[in-house]
Amino acid sequence: METCRKILISGLESLNLPVSEDKVGQLLSFIKLLEKWNKAYNLTAIRDREDMVRLHLLDSLSIAPFIEGKRVIDIGTGAGLPGIPLAIYLPEIMFVLLDSNAKKTRFVQQAILELKLKNVSVCHNRVEQYHPEKGFDTAITRAFASLSDIVELTAHLLSKDGVLLAMKGQAPDVPRIESATTTLIPVNVPGITAERCLVRIQLIKESEVS
Repeated sequence: METCRKILISGLESLNLPVSEDKVGQLLSFIKLLEKWNKAYNLTAIRDREDMVRLHLLDSLSIAPFIEGKRVIDIGTGAGLPGIPLAIYLPEIMFVLLDSNAKKTRFVQQAILELKLKNVSVCHNRVEQYHPEKGFDTAITRAFASLSDIVELTAHLLSKDGVLLAMKGQAPDVPRIESATTTLIPVNVPGITAERCLVRIQLIKESEVS
């Protein structure tokens, strides 16, 4: 894991994130868990540890500066990405990791237990069927549908001033979304040449529309 450690530390420095031995240790333990469970559960197509550091850990942590508020939901978290790396790095923020795949939520629950993460809970549900008692300040999702469809499916999860962060690869043509303002944010992931970006979507409150 020494090469993984070097890639991770170098990447954290490139992202201007503080290098903490505790956090580095937890992140590498997460990769070990993912590698172990992946053999039986096929959680990710990425098999190489070093690629996991770049494409899972650093890719997830590259959006840390754009997280807003104290309550965050990771929609369609899969194997806990980007939610678990972000929760390790942002222990003061509460994360809910949502996915409809029971196999993946079982792994995420085990990772939360083994990594002793106190600020994370996992929810096995479909996004449209999940209705939290309190809205989230930030909702994160990998862009699984058109942006307007994503807004329609996730708007009920956001607090009054909540924002949606849609993670995408190549910069899309951002469509005009009714009752929302959209901002395209380029994201650089250390060690990855492929293009990455975030679409930040802020819903416009009814009082601002009228």
